[in-house]
Amino acid sequence: MAKRQEDYLTLSAILRAREPKMLSKEKAARMLEAASFEDAAKALTDCGYEDMSQMNAREIEESLEKHRGEIYDELTKLSPDSTVTDLFRMKYDYHNAKVIIKSEAMGLSAVRLLSDAGRVDKNKLKSAYENEDMKEIPPVLAKAMEEARSLLARTSNPQQADFILDRAYFKEFADEAASEKNDFLCGYARLMIDASNLKAAVRTMKMGKDTAFLKEALVEGGNVEPARLLAAEDKDSLAALFSWSDLSAAAALLGDVVEGGSMTQFELACDNALNKYLQKAKMVSYGSEAVVAYCAALENEMTAVRMILTGRLAKVDPQTIKERLRDLYA
Repeated sequence: MAKRQEDYLTLSAILRAREPKMLSKEKAARMLEAASFEDAAKALTDCGYEDMSQMNAREIEESLEKHRGEIYDELTKLSPDSTVTDLFRMKYDYHNAKVIIKSEAMGLSAVRLLSDAGRVDKNKLKSAYENEDMKEIPPVLAKAMEEARSLLARTSNPQQADFILDRAYFKEFADEAASEKNDFLCGYARLMIDASNLKAAVRTMKMGKDTAFLKEALVEGGNVEPARLLAAEDKDSLAALFSWSDLSAAAALLGDVVEGGSMTQFELACDNALNKYLQKAKMVSYGSEAVVAYCAALENEMTAVRMILTGRLAKVDPQTIKERLRDLYA
């Protein structure tokens, strides 16, 4: 049941107080300019992360995973309605589902790749799948896992199995967002789907695949219906579908990408469109918007942290790292 915006007053105040401590563009620049990896990592302690200056790449990943899980656990306890935080935990359920299904198909153990940030305990999800007893798993997720397992057994095509899980994820996200009856959250869900569909359409054109392949990858529920993407005959007609939208900057890059250019800047523009949308939450004094924006900003921040630290650890040129960073919320 959706809560009133007033019910988020206390949590909104807590999150607004935390925002100045989040990783900003200026803090990220200082990390990139730091004399060493160790100095860059130590700078993150001011943002609430543990000292990762003596960690290797795997330990950094484990530390970030732990950090994410702890924050989501805290937000779930503090929130008057777990729906909003569950929306952002949801993608880790589907990540775990992909890992579990593919590892079984390949006869491998991939336990270390499972995330602790999902709504469903990773071990519970793994056990339910292996024992074919999914009654305590969220219904949409359970059905998608069963369908993906069946398809993978028939076709040995992991990409098609991923499509099933991706479609289920976006549908569940959009349906749960709609249950909150919040225009900001529903708009974010639609934009997420648009970005995913645009990326899928560009990859399809870039690889020279047909509309049958694209149809499998597209998701319902965005501002631009899949039928319109399938009807786009070339890069110009595809770009025109998004030229009016929040994804206009990404659409403007489409031509170069389809003709052989790198996907990096295009995907960066798609992600930045989502980050720009979230900036609208700063205009709302209190409400579920503050939780949505904080959770999304946390995800973006941790992606940036991972890129900077692993890049500095591997001695990647700081300018190269900078060019790949998404815009930050703080």
